[in-house]
Amino acid sequence: MYIVAIAWAFVVALMTLVEATSPQGSVLGALFTLLLYGVIPLSVVLYILGTPARRRARLRVTEAVPAETARAPISDDPDGGSVSAGVPIAPEREEP
Repeated sequence: MYIVAIAWAFVVALMTLVEATSPQGSVLGALFTLLLYGVIPLSVVLYILGTPARRRARLRVTEAVPAETARAPISDDPDGGSVSAGVPIAPEREEP
């Protein structure tokens, strides 16, 4: 996958060099050549081709978390350490 991207980047670099040094070319034209033929298409293609690797990495991370810790029961004990915001904790009552 990367060999094609490197080859295309090399071709675009040569096109940019020719555009910049040509008597009828300009540096602005070379910049647009670099962006429109090189950076933008390569970023889109590499993003699309990298999708399976990102999906595999995401599945690896979700499978690495044990099921017990992912679904830990919520304790009613405030000192239990895993109290959700929905569990009411009674305030300490002061005697008059």
